[in-house]
Amino acid sequence: MAAEVTERDAKAAFRMVKRARDLYIADQDEVPVKHDGSRAAKVAFKVQSEYASVQHLPAPASLKRKTQSASAGPAAPSVTPTVVLNNGKGDSSSSGPSTHVGAIVPVQASGPKLSSKALAMRHEETGVPSSRALAIKQRVPMMPKPQWHPHWKLHRVVSGHTGWVRSICVEPGNQWFATGSSDRTIKIWDLASTELKLTLTGHISAVRGLAVSDRHPYLFSVGEDKTVKCWDLEQNKVVRHYHGHLSSVFCLAVHPTLDILFTGGRDATVRMWDMRSKAQIHCLSGHSNTVASLVAQPLDPQVISGSHDSTIRLWDVRMGRSLTTLTNHKKSVRALTLHPKEFTFASGAPDNIKQWYLPDGKFIQNLSGHNSIVNALAATPDNVLVSGADNGTLNFWDYKTGHRFQQMETLPQPGSLDCESGIYAMTFDKSYSRLLTAEADKSIKIYKEDPESTEERDPLDWKPTLRAKTRF
Repeated sequence: MAAEVTERDAKAAFRMVKRARDLYIADQDEVPVKHDGSRAAKVAFKVQSEYASVQHLPAPASLKRKTQSASAGPAAPSVTPTVVLNNGKGDSSSSGPSTHVGAIVPVQASGPKLSSKALAMRHEETGVPSSRALAIKQRVPMMPKPQWHPHWKLHRVVSGHTGWVRSICVEPGNQWFATGSSDRTIKIWDLASTELKLTLTGHISAVRGLAVSDRHPYLFSVGEDKTVKCWDLEQNKVVRHYHGHLSSVFCLAVHPTLDILFTGGRDATVRMWDMRSKAQIHCLSGHSNTVASLVAQPLDPQVISGSHDSTIRLWDVRMGRSLTTLTNHKKSVRALTLHPKEFTFASGAPDNIKQWYLPDGKFIQNLSGHNSIVNALAATPDNVLVSGADNGTLNFWDYKTGHRFQQMETLPQPGSLDCESGIYAMTFDKSYSRLLTAEADKSIKIYKEDPESTEERDPLDWKPTLRAKTRF
C-alpha cells in the first residue's frame, strides 16, 4: 500500500513539472532581446533632472572651449541626445521605425544659436536657473551719476601784500579774514567790503600758517622763523610764544573742543601745545620729512598730518603715538581737508587727490587730473571739493563720485610774472558761499557761485565708466 502511494505521488509531481515546462519553455529556443538603450535613457534622464542648471557653460568658458577646439582642428558636428518617450506600440503617424520607451535619438544641432539673453529668458520661462543667466544678473559696477553743482566764477580780487600770500583763515563770526604773506606781515580784511582793517607785524620771515580759535579771541600764526605766536585780538599784540621747533614751521591746527594747538614743520615733528601754559604736551615723531599739512577734529583720530615723506599719519593724542600710517601717495602730501558732515577726509599730492574713511583711514577713491603740485584743498557740506595747484589751476569736484565738473585757471595780476600763478592756500567762509584763495601774484581772490549757472547752460559733462571700487 505504501509503495502505491509513493508511485502515485511521483507521477503527480512529474505531471506538475511537465506542465510547468510546457508553459514556460515555449520560447526557450528564442534569443532574449537585450535593450541596449535602457542605460543611455537612464543616464539622459538623470542628466536632465539633476544637471540641467549647469549644462550650459558661461560665456568666457564657452569661448575658451571654442578657441581650443578651433586650434585642435575641425570639430565634428555637435549632436544633442534627445529622450523620446513612447507608449511601446509605435506611432502610426511617424514614417520611421518605432522606438522603445526612453530611447536616445541623436538630433543634429541646427539653426541659429540663441544669445545669452534669449537663453536666460528661456530658462526663466521654464523655471530652471542657468549659470549664464546668473552671470547676466551680475552687472559690472558703474560709477554713479554725480550731482549737478552750479559753476563758480571770480567775484573780487584783493591786493595789498607785497609778497606771496602763503596762508589764509576766516574768523568764526564770518566778519573778517586774515592772510599771512612772505612780506612777514599778517593782514586782517573785512569780509564784506574787503577793506584792510589791520596789519600785524612781528614775524621776521614768511608767515606760513594762520588759525583763529573758535572759543577764544586768539589768532595763532607760524612762520619760517621757527616761531609760533598767539595774538590777542582785543589788544592786537602777541601774548604768547611757543618755543620748541628746531626749524621752519609750515602748518598749524587748533583743536575745536580742547585748549590744544598742533604745529608741524621742517623738523618732521608734530608738536602739541597747551594754549594757556605754553607747555609742550607731546612731540609726535614718526615722519621722516617736513610736515606740510595738519587738520584737527574732536573725534579720534584727533589730528591728521601729511608730510613730504609721502605718508599720512593718524595720531592718538592721548598716548602720543601714531595709530595708522597711510602710504598710498607716491609724492609729498601738502594739503588735507575734512568733510564738514561726513566722517571722511581728502589729501592732495602731485600724483593725485585721494579720499579716505575715518577713523581707520580706509581708502575710498582717486581724483586725478591736476598734473601739478596740489597745495590747497577745501570742501563744503554740499559735496563740493575744491583743489588749488601750483600751476594756477582751480578744480571743482563732486565729492561723492570724484567727477570734476569745472576747471578754472587763475590770471596773474598786472606786474607779476606768468609763473606767479600758484595757489598756496584756500578756505571757504563760514556760510560756504565764498571761496577765498591766497596766491603767488600777491593777491587774494574771492570766488562765488554763478547765479546764472543752470543745468541747461552748464550741463553735466559726464559719461558712465567702470569703477574698481564701489563707495556706497
